[in-house]
Amino acid sequence: MPSAYLFNFAEIVCVPTGRLQQQTPPLLLQAACPVQAVRPYFADYRIIPMQLKQIQEDWFSNIRGDILAGIVVALALIPEAIAFSIIAGVDPKVGLYASFCIAVVISFTGGRPGMISAATAAMALVMITLVKEHGLEYLLAATILTGVLQILAGFLRLGVLMRFVSRSVITGFVNALAILIFMAQLPELINVPWAVYVMVAAGLAIIYLFPYVTRSIPSPLVCIVVLTAISLALGLDIRTVGHMGELPDTLPIFLLPDVPLNVETLQIIFPYAATLAVVGLLESLLTAQIVDDLTDTRSNKNRECAGQGVANIASGFLGGMAGCAMIGQSVINVKSGGRGRLSTFVAGMVLLILVVFLGPWVEKIPMAALVAVMIMVSIGTFSWGSLRDLVRHPRTSSIVMVSTVIVVVATHDLAKGVLVGVLLSGIFFAHKVGRVLRITSETRNEGRERVYTIWGQVFFASSEKFTTSFDFKEVIEKVVIDLSRARFWDITAISSLDAVILKFRREGTEVEVVGLDEASTTLVDRFAVHDKPGAMDKLMGH
Repeated sequence: MPSAYLFNFAEIVCVPTGRLQQQTPPLLLQAACPVQAVRPYFADYRIIPMQLKQIQEDWFSNIRGDILAGIVVALALIPEAIAFSIIAGVDPKVGLYASFCIAVVISFTGGRPGMISAATAAMALVMITLVKEHGLEYLLAATILTGVLQILAGFLRLGVLMRFVSRSVITGFVNALAILIFMAQLPELINVPWAVYVMVAAGLAIIYLFPYVTRSIPSPLVCIVVLTAISLALGLDIRTVGHMGELPDTLPIFLLPDVPLNVETLQIIFPYAATLAVVGLLESLLTAQIVDDLTDTRSNKNRECAGQGVANIASGFLGGMAGCAMIGQSVINVKSGGRGRLSTFVAGMVLLILVVFLGPWVEKIPMAALVAVMIMVSIGTFSWGSLRDLVRHPRTSSIVMVSTVIVVVATHDLAKGVLVGVLLSGIFFAHKVGRVLRITSETRNEGRERVYTIWGQVFFASSEKFTTSFDFKEVIEKVVIDLSRARFWDITAISSLDAVILKFRREGTEVEVVGLDEASTTLVDRFAVHDKPGAMDKLMGH
């Protein structure tokens, strides 16, 4: 056959022509048949490349590491899911089904490969009142609505809001999470037999020393297996997973929440769903940022928002509670060698298999083993360098970080801590930028003209300093305001410029403004009043 150009079907998919404009790269490759032979079948389609390389990287680039890490995460998820169910006031199977469902779904829909999402304490705390006052069915309905709101957030591209979260806030968030993870283990370490302490110490020794022997098997998995074997062999009378609650023995089934579909139901669940959506997205996006830093890779924050929504909708229809990303489990996954979506998928599937089919064995895992793993997570999560940086970094950055930690630890509410941190960051930033505004003046033309030169940023935080830097009572013919080294950012700054110009005119002084950049000129043209009729009246009206 003569050589010609043909579509490479291994790397392309077809979509309707109307959906794509000027996006079609030249994907015709040499093959044995002429393109004319197949063109009639694709007359109304364009060709776009399939992301086979991306799929390979996300799912199959680290198969062994992802599978082993997923198994470790699954084992660590069981007691946490049960504990979070107890916090929310629901049956343990609600948290377990949710963790399975969310992990599996998010592995396909999420924007951060290698991140673990499941039932979380932050979300469980929000559900307490709803479950207590209205019951499980309303919780399932609220979970579905939470998912819808999160999908909407993804379509609105709210993931870009992470740009406004400073590094100090993220560091505070991480440190607070590490402290909370450690504090959550204390009930398992207080008023317990001496054997528990020995087991925990042995577990930590295995976790930190086994990598020196080999890194082919995650040390947390070795820790869980070895301590379980020792506990069974010696017949130790210590707490196990079975003491946390009864494991489910059936697969989850699809069901619709048994609630009336009316406005009253919406009024009940919407406030909880909105709170759950915000808390879930906040924790997920911050966790994604942390995993980005740990793996030196990037994530799609907007896809993560929508993906969390899809996962929560699926959880609600399968009898599970709403969830979000888990920083502790995500760190376990990364530390155990997990990098891709396969690790998250395996974590969810193995969790289901363990609790439904291998429940009698899982119930025998000593809590001491899982406590050792979580202590490792706490130690690994905490940013120890931030303690040294408290002295080295600017005082304002340290205040933001410490404030975030204090609020999160005090309230056990991640959203409140991050909100406080972001607000403090904004206040400190505005104050700092506002202080750098500098205004100088000099006379020209034998004292008949004064030139004011402005350096810096003029906005709401510096507008007052800008206004008070001019001498309106000076008897002078003309004033020149040189803005070539300044930038106006908001309508408050424009209002300040209006006030300055009109006050000079009121005193009979001619005013000339020079040096405005393009962006500032646009703001002046749209919002300034000094060059419009009735400007003085508008000034007096303020």
